[in-house]
Amino acid sequence: MKAMILAAGFGKRLRPLTETTAKPMLPVGGKPLLQHHIEGLAAAGITELVINTSWLAEQIEDYFGDGSDYGVSIRWSREQQPLETGGGIANALPLLGDQPFLLINGDIWTDFPLHSAAKKHLSCHLDGWLLLVENPEHNPQGDFGLLNGQLLSQASEKYTFSGISLLRPELFSAAVTASPCFPLRELLLPAIDGNRICGEVYNGQWCDVGTVERYRQIDNQLK
Repeated sequence: MKAMILAAGFGKRLRPLTETTAKPMLPVGGKPLLQHHIEGLAAAGITELVINTSWLAEQIEDYFGDGSDYGVSIRWSREQQPLETGGGIANALPLLGDQPFLLINGDIWTDFPLHSAAKKHLSCHLDGWLLLVENPEHNPQGDFGLLNGQLLSQASEKYTFSGISLLRPELFSAAVTASPCFPLRELLLPAIDGNRICGEVYNGQWCDVGTVERYRQIDNQLK
């Protein structure tokens, strides 16, 4: 199984920290946030990685190189301008192959055991599996519902998408979008309504490192 880490965003809400440091390079617990993901994937036996970059791309690529120092092989998907989550994945499809791949948002931190995601198997009628978490303060309404393991776009009780998922490339290669820059949600919603996305809720530690305040909190927690 291959994995893709999304690391191309500007990190506008993390300014001024991200004006000179790429968001994935912000130190959390003494090492770059992106390094936590790379090491977690390596420990789970997932060693073929694709990482997209854009803002301060050279800073990220020069630091991690080909990934050999971390026990992985990294292929970089450079974007002239960030293509958002969905567009970034679609742009990297030639590097991801034709099998389901694990996707991780580069701006989260979690203690979720990635080896359990590596063991997931998508049945033939499913295009993806999403890991959900309880709603944090900054997303009280949640994103998706869940009923008997099936995701719902409309539900009285919703959970927050953690940024970890297992997806089929076909979800993107068959997409028809007006622009090469689009969010992943734009593809997920029709698939969810077609009963093609399953999921589960994780109750362990999870943090969206999206603001300076939340970044400081998780960094202090892990020091």
